Amino acid sequence: MESEHVNGLPLWLKFLNQTSKIVTTLTAIALLYTRSAGVAYFVTGAVLCAGLAKAIKRAIRQDRPPQQSGRKVTYGMPSSHASACTFFASYITFACIQLPIHPTLPRSAVLTPMVVLPWTCMIVLSRVWLGHHTWPQVAAGSALGACCASFWFIRWDSCLGG
Repeated sequence: MESEHVNGLPLWLKFLNQTSKIVTTLTAIALLYTRSAGVAYFVTGAVLCAGLAKAIKRAIRQDRPPQQSGRKVTYGMPSSHASACTFFASYITFACIQLPIHPTLPRSAVLTPMVVLPWTCMIVLSRVWLGHHTWPQVAAGSALGACCASFWFIRWDSCLGG
């Protein structure tokens, strides 16, 4: 159906292509709403993970899949979207399993992984479907995000606040 497509993409894929803006906005809202040191620590870890992915990307210098003309040439290994989203999903899941719910949040917040995990899978898959990355690039980004989240959560849980 024509109304379901924007610029040749289905609306759901167009939505997934905007995840940086959506996730950044939701994260800022969570940080401002809870005013929690734990949420600030989580956000810091996500930013550091994304920065590490970008640094690795510059070191490896592996091309992205062939792109349409007019797009800026950047490197694709590992996918920084995949690393950041997987960091979010992994860390949030660890926190929901291991830590008490923040007092400003409803008890149902423990169910957040039921939304975050499938959404992350769709975002990671969409990076390939949209032609931004190859399967190995999103796999490497996802592995990096999961490793960073594990390290960052263990550090919080054992040393800082947990």
